[in-house]
Amino acid sequence: MKMLQLFVLLFLICFGNKIYSQTTNVAQEVVTESKKLKKAVDNKDISAQADSYYNIGESFFNNGNFGKGEEYFVKSKNIYEQLNDKPNIEKVTRKLAQSQEKQNKITPAISNYSRAAEVNYSSKSKAVNSNDAARLSAPSQDMKAEAIQNNIDLSQKANEKEDLAASYSQMADVNIQQKDIPRAEENLNNAYQVSKKGAPQQALEINQKLTKFYVENKNFDKAIEAKKKVLKEDFVQDNSQEKVNQIQELADIYIKKDDAEEAIKLLKKAYEIALEKGHTLEAQKSVKRLDSLYNTSNNTDASVQLYRDFLGKLPDLVSKDRSLVDNKVLEDTEQRISQLEKERELKDELIRKKNVFNYSLIGVLVLLTVLIVFIFRTLKKVQIKNKKIALQSLRREMNPHFIFNSLNSVNHFIAMNNELEANQYLTKFSKLMRGVMENSTEDFIPFQQELDLLQNYLALEKTRFSDKFDYEIEFDENLNMHSLQVPGMLVQPFLENAIWHGLRYRTTKGFLKLSFEKDDQNLKIIIEDNGIGIEESKKQKTEHQKNREGRGMKNTLERITLLNDLYNRDIQCKITDKKTEPGVLVEVSYKL
Repeated sequence: MKMLQLFVLLFLICFGNKIYSQTTNVAQEVVTESKKLKKAVDNKDISAQADSYYNIGESFFNNGNFGKGEEYFVKSKNIYEQLNDKPNIEKVTRKLAQSQEKQNKITPAISNYSRAAEVNYSSKSKAVNSNDAARLSAPSQDMKAEAIQNNIDLSQKANEKEDLAASYSQMADVNIQQKDIPRAEENLNNAYQVSKKGAPQQALEINQKLTKFYVENKNFDKAIEAKKKVLKEDFVQDNSQEKVNQIQELADIYIKKDDAEEAIKLLKKAYEIALEKGHTLEAQKSVKRLDSLYNTSNNTDASVQLYRDFLGKLPDLVSKDRSLVDNKVLEDTEQRISQLEKERELKDELIRKKNVFNYSLIGVLVLLTVLIVFIFRTLKKVQIKNKKIALQSLRREMNPHFIFNSLNSVNHFIAMNNELEANQYLTKFSKLMRGVMENSTEDFIPFQQELDLLQNYLALEKTRFSDKFDYEIEFDENLNMHSLQVPGMLVQPFLENAIWHGLRYRTTKGFLKLSFEKDDQNLKIIIEDNGIGIEESKKQKTEHQKNREGRGMKNTLERITLLNDLYNRDIQCKITDKKTEPGVLVEVSYKL
């Protein structure tokens, strides 16, 4: 008998440890929510993920597995806080605090009740959570009672039965500490009456608390009456597993009342229901308690018969027990949720690394682009600076060329013993040179200044070659003489060429005409002479002149190229021999 009993007990202990009571509904709820969670993860719906975690936590909480409930509430709370979803932050933080309070984790529970109050989603929720934090941290029972009463008033006003029942139960705890037994009994009965209408699991907990209260006060008849009352409730009658548990608890009360006979009857009834409905753990509990009662009364035969019966029916019982399957489903589902979280973390990490790489690449490209732009702009500035230096160099190189020719003219007057002409020429020359030097640093000068310089120059050359040519300057009256900017001394080399290489070789007096015209948005400069022309001038050059490279015109053309590059003035220059008569026509135009 002992070997048989030991075998059965070991089997049940090893087998029963894997079974959790009332797993059916929890398993179904968790499986359903796990599917929603996977869908939310696949769709990257953060809010839906938080909702699923909350619902899973609530399923465990309502089943009395407060540790698991806390675990999922924490996950849900973290996501809601990321989303700054205040209503849900308050809801899940309060539920987390309740889970911790059920596990007697008072300090974190107080912290989370306070946190829920700080969210301040509504004045009522703030008051309720503040009262709960005050209740747990109150140094005296009177202060606890005050906080609980505040919540009772709030719950009654809002008609929130679950919170009201919890507050009545908490008030009963205070009454017990205050040795106020009638008030404790009243509040526990109130809590039960409120909870049984909408919160069966809470009603069962409160009923168990009420019967324990009666038993501790040796009031077994009231404890039996309370337990029989709950057995008649629909939420017990419709749940065979819970019905067996309640019958077993009623039997325990009879045992404490020393009514073994009635206890045995109840445990046999519980055993029969457990066998019929396939509740292995509940059948095991009934067998162990019956065995204990049989041993107390030295009824060995009944104990042996009970174990033989149980062992014979065990295979069929296990095959009908849904709790084993549901527990396995629950375990597998939790593993899938854990795997899902790991996959999500891995995806998030991959996305983070990808984002880091992408941002780094973008940063490098931006830096490279900035560097290229900087280098390009630097090179552009260097090129512009070099062009300006080259332009300035060409401008300065032109001035000595002009000065050399002018000094030749002075030398001619001196050689001719014409002192008066030499003095007059030097006076005009110094005036011209002052104007040239004053504007030598600027690429563009006012049109009036350029016109004055050209007039002075032509006056000088007229003095030198008075018998060779006359000249005329015309300009469009629509031109603004002072605001219009033109390149300094750009026209002078063309005038110089017309005089020195064309007009001075004429046998009769020639004519030089300089005109400035406004053509749409362009300034058109025309230099026209009736000298010997370009081709004839080339024929009359000596070998020395042919071998000597002229710098005046070359510098001018280089200046035009640089001015176009730097200022985009589109300066055009055209030099041609006249077709119908001797002479050269020079046309210069550029944007105003």
